[in-house]
Amino acid sequence: MQNSQVKSATRAIEILEYFKRVRQPRAMSEIAIALGYPQSSTTVLLKTLVTLGYLNFDRSDRLYFPTPKVTSLGDWIPRALFGTSRVLDAMRDVHAATGETVSIGIRNDVYLQYIQIIQSVHALRFHVDEGTLRPLTQSAVGWMLLSTMPDDKIDNIVRRANIATPKPADRVKIADMMEKVREVRKTGFCWTENVPFLGGGTICVLLPVTIQNQPVVLGLGGAAERIRQNRDRYLAALQRAARAVQPTDPFDQPIDIGF
Repeated sequence: MQNSQVKSATRAIEILEYFKRVRQPRAMSEIAIALGYPQSSTTVLLKTLVTLGYLNFDRSDRLYFPTPKVTSLGDWIPRALFGTSRVLDAMRDVHAATGETVSIGIRNDVYLQYIQIIQSVHALRFHVDEGTLRPLTQSAVGWMLLSTMPDDKIDNIVRRANIATPKPADRVKIADMMEKVREVRKTGFCWTENVPFLGGGTICVLLPVTIQNQPVVLGLGGAAERIRQNRDRYLAALQRAARAVQPTDPFDQPIDIGF
């Protein structure tokens, strides 16, 4: 029973995430096929979400679509995470200056989690969804977060992150990770290519704020060649944005909501 309930809960969330991607009304059969669910259980889940008020059902066209109640679940989160500081403004400034994918990342256990993303406007880009988790060892943003930790803690985190990394070829040696961390500490920023995407590049810097007492990283990413050609300009835009994120009021801080 418990496994069945967990599966149902997971599928209900996946249905809402599906609508986030397609942004159009969909029939039950389309949803079932897209997500690989049995039509019988899909029907039950959709009816439940309609009863709870999270989906609207157009009986004439037999189409489902989310209601504003879905939006209300999370409309308070940006304020809770970012307060009224300039974090979101800083993201928009960097995006306006570069057009690249811009992200805010924090640590979630042994993972980096992208909690806010503005997608690239360039034709050649790499798409990352908000909420995506990635082992800290598998991205420049993760390396930047690791650089804020004591060396003995990094050792433990890298070992656990390797366990959480599915492909053995992607697992890293502690000595190699420490070398990267030392370089990040020396320069104050992180730049890499082909991690986590082949052909991709990333530049990132720390922000002078925390969320749930965790360091926060502002990063941008895109095609490696474009990042390489514009590295100095992009880095300057990130550093300028980071300097602008200086909370001036003790009440102008993210709320400690936990994760």
